Amino acid sequence: MTMDHTIVNGRPWFDRDGARIQAHAGAIIFEDDTFYWYGENKDHTTGKGRIWTWGIRCYSSKDLASWKDLGLIIPPVLDDRRSPLHPTRRIDRPHILRNPRTGKYVCWLKENGKNARFHVLVADSLLGPYELVRQDWKPGGRVAGDFDLAQDPETGTATLMYCSEWEGVFCSPLTDDYLDVTGEWSVSHTGLHPPYSREGVTMFERQGRRYVLTSGMSGYVPNPSQVDVADDWQGPFTALGDPHVDDASSSSFNSQISQVFKHPKKDDLYIALADRWVPDYVMTRERYEWLSRTIASHYDKSVKSSLRDTLQLLRTPLMGKANTSLSEYIWLPLRFENGEVRIDWKSEWSIDDYA
Repeated sequence: MTMDHTIVNGRPWFDRDGARIQAHAGAIIFEDDTFYWYGENKDHTTGKGRIWTWGIRCYSSKDLASWKDLGLIIPPVLDDRRSPLHPTRRIDRPHILRNPRTGKYVCWLKENGKNARFHVLVADSLLGPYELVRQDWKPGGRVAGDFDLAQDPETGTATLMYCSEWEGVFCSPLTDDYLDVTGEWSVSHTGLHPPYSREGVTMFERQGRRYVLTSGMSGYVPNPSQVDVADDWQGPFTALGDPHVDDASSSSFNSQISQVFKHPKKDDLYIALADRWVPDYVMTRERYEWLSRTIASHYDKSVKSSLRDTLQLLRTPLMGKANTSLSEYIWLPLRFENGEVRIDWKSEWSIDDYA
């Protein structure tokens, strides 16, 4: 990214010191006239070992274009393999909210794997240090999946929404301290199986309407997105389809969204922050049709695929096989038109173009 507030997609991004930015599946918080971008530090995750995430790294910027590395705000725990922060534990998708009642910064982390669960940390400062206050937790007894936290800026109330394998997408308000759920559950997107079951849950609010963006479920291989809208986080939701306009790749422009960030100084600029997890694995419509058919055949016997399809699937960069230290970022503005949400491909665009 350059110094003139321009976002350039489709190439690696570097911080002010020339190092590759490592803030994957992350989000932005705006405080004291400064943008803070945090996410998974993948600089040790080459796909050849067991290291999943080497802590949570944070960057600061005044313009969303030039980023200063602030280091690891949640460092890995190296001397205890039982710690959820050990690099071999599959921690990802951090989300941080400042609780206006307690003054604490609350960070939720998801751990992947057979027994996927949540971990919750708190700190007095956004930059830490963070203390682990809850671990190995499954709200409602369900396996934890990709999630997001939404906060009402007026009331300070917050909401958790997460997918649970292919059971559906579950939603519940958080307790006043943001450390638990109230247990008032709603569920959507049920009755689906991979690759059509939903993950990559991302929430945002605009003009009193609640929007949820999700991706399909195919590991690090990208797939089409879907946007749904409701008057309340508990639903019911109306499906608006894939927001990615003219996406010939059937892959959300070869990316997966982790946050929709409302620019605090622009009237109506919402930015979809996404990861291009495997830049060298370029998705096409034909490749997606083959991939989705092959994955679906494992769950639906009416869908047929060949042994060759299955062997080819094993060679794709699915979970644990990708060199995510080389993952890139795709940031694109949202467009709202006639009740629809649209995301157009822009290889380069300027924040200054928005009022």
